[in-house]
Amino acid sequence: MSSFNRRFVLLGLPAGLAACGFAPAYAPGGAAHNLQGAVLVEAPNSRPGYLLTRHIEERLGRGERQVYGLSYSITLTEEAVAISRANVNTRYNLLGKVTYALRDLRSNAVVLSGQADSFTSYSASGTTVATQAAQRDAEARLMVILGDQILNRLTAEAGKLPA
Repeated sequence: MSSFNRRFVLLGLPAGLAACGFAPAYAPGGAAHNLQGAVLVEAPNSRPGYLLTRHIEERLGRGERQVYGLSYSITLTEEAVAISRANVNTRYNLLGKVTYALRDLRSNAVVLSGQADSFTSYSASGTTVATQAAQRDAEARLMVILGDQILNRLTAEAGKLPA
C-alpha cells in the first residue's frame, strides 16, 4: 500500500467511526463515564485479590467518589494437564472464578452481580524457581483476564445503573 493510501485510510478512519455511532465508553458522555472514580473496590486479602483490584483500579480509578462498592470472591484451582514418561507433571492449568457484586453505597442495594471464569496455563518443566515464576505469571495473567471480564460487564451495564 502506498504512503498516500495509508494516509487516506488513517485520516478517514476517525470520521468513519464517528459516522457509525462509535463512542469511547469512558469518554465524557460515554456509557461508562459515570464509573470513572466511582467504584470502590474491596480491599484485597491475597495476592490474586491485589492483582485483580490493581487491574480494576487502573481502568476505573481508585473510587474517590465512592458511589459504588465492588466486592468479590476468588477461587483458584490447579489441574495437571501434561505428564512426562517419568510420571512428572510438566504443565498445569490454573482455573479461576470470581464471583462479584456491585452495590450502590447510598442504599447498600446490589445493583449488579455475576461471575467471571477463565484459565491460563504454565509449564513446570524447568527448575523449581522457574516453575514458581511461571505459576505467579499465570496467576497475574488470569487476574487480568478475569478483571477484564468484570470490567466488560460493568461497562455494558453502566447505562442501567442508578446515577
